[in-house]
Amino acid sequence: MDVKRLILEENVGGYDLLIRSLAGTLSIIALAMDLVDNSWKWLFALIAFVGIYTSLTRHCTLYSFIGFSTKKID
Repeated sequence: MDVKRLILEENVGGYDLLIRSLAGTLSIIALAMDLVDNSWKWLFALIAFVGIYTSLTRHCTLYSFIGFSTKKID
C-alpha cells in the first residue's frame, strides 16, 4: 500500500463533504449548548472531531484503505 496516498490523497468531496461538515458542526453546537446527555458526549465529540477534521483535510483514511473516493476527478 502506498503510504503517501494513504495519508495525503484528497478523497472526500461533494455531498459527502457537506454531510461531514454539517454533522461536525451540529455536534459541536449540541455539545456547547449542553443538549447531549453525559453518556452520549464522547460519541458526539468523536463525530464532531472526525466530521470537522475530514472536511477540512478532505481526506478519510478509511476511504483510502478501501480505495473509495467521493471527490470529483478533475
